[in-house]
Amino acid sequence: MRVDKFLQVSRLVKRRASAKEVCDAGRVSINGRPAKPGSEVKVGDTISLTWGHRTTEVEVLALPERSIPAAQARTIYQVLRETQHGTDMSPPQQ
Repeated sequence: MRVDKFLQVSRLVKRRASAKEVCDAGRVSINGRPAKPGSEVKVGDTISLTWGHRTTEVEVLALPERSIPAAQARTIYQVLRETQHGTDMSPPQQ
């Protein structure tokens, strides 16, 4: 699945056009490498997204074949780390 489509389906970014823009601006990386909108995402990949003043790092858990309900969107990724304005908002380690 393309990274711009994954960001939209997962609801990490509201619109696919916005996902394309952040990729083109160099604010998305897959496994530490800058990602273009058409870069392929696989289960197990780590995506880092800088959106506004927030950086979110997620692990891909599933790749849906089509759009899914908003309630299910959070089930296809796991937040690894989230920072805002230099503040670590990561979920506690288990």
